[in-house]
Amino acid sequence: MINAVIVDDEPKNRRILKNLLKDFCPGVKVVNEASSADEAYNVLQEAKPDLVFLDIEMPYGNAFDLLDKIKPVDFEIIFVTAFDEYTLRAFRYSALDYLLKPVNIDDLKTAVEKATSKVNLKNINLQLNNLLFNLQKGTDSPARIAINSQKGLTFVSINDIMRCEAKGNYTYIYTTDFQKHVSTKNIKAYEDMLPANIFFRIHHSHVINLGFVKKYHKGRGGVVEMNDGTMIEVATRRKNEFLALFSAK
Repeated sequence: MINAVIVDDEPKNRRILKNLLKDFCPGVKVVNEASSADEAYNVLQEAKPDLVFLDIEMPYGNAFDLLDKIKPVDFEIIFVTAFDEYTLRAFRYSALDYLLKPVNIDDLKTAVEKATSKVNLKNINLQLNNLLFNLQKGTDSPARIAINSQKGLTFVSINDIMRCEAKGNYTYIYTTDFQKHVSTKNIKAYEDMLPANIFFRIHHSHVINLGFVKKYHKGRGGVVEMNDGTMIEVATRRKNEFLALFSAK
């Protein structure tokens, strides 16, 4: 049984989430609740939960103010938030779980299943640090991304990623320090996650960083030569869109 705390300033939201957990996540027991960051600080010290459902925006201090006060964090966190594309991208970069309001049952069950399998102090603190880094940097600044592997998480700057290559359900991520990181996420996840003004899916098995393109060799679709000498085929259907990025159609 996982002991959980719900932190949300709206009583209705706490009640709905508590009922959803009771009905659909029987392995989770809600041991306490809090309606503000200040109240949550005391509750968390006393309850010592395994899992916290944490609303982001609250009166008199948000979730990040709270987490900054209690680090190191020794519980798993599932953030609960209203839609904000930039904030959600930061969560994806950091491999942290979040739920959108109103909470979807399937999303809740998936997030809880993941939480039960990875209460990991080291990863949680690394993920939180990465999340705060990305939020503080702003949308136009370089961000770090968390790469999920079978051994844990590796954090790299997106500007250091040269290319991503699909290998079945895995993705090989090549960085400027000539490292190859094997991710358990598929390439579509990285295509969606990485900024479209920097990265381009040039082929069904390749997403490339446009800043590392050295040369384009003509052909039916053509071939791209990367700065590290890697040659990558351009899918015919993607050729015109790719060349248009360089005004070279």
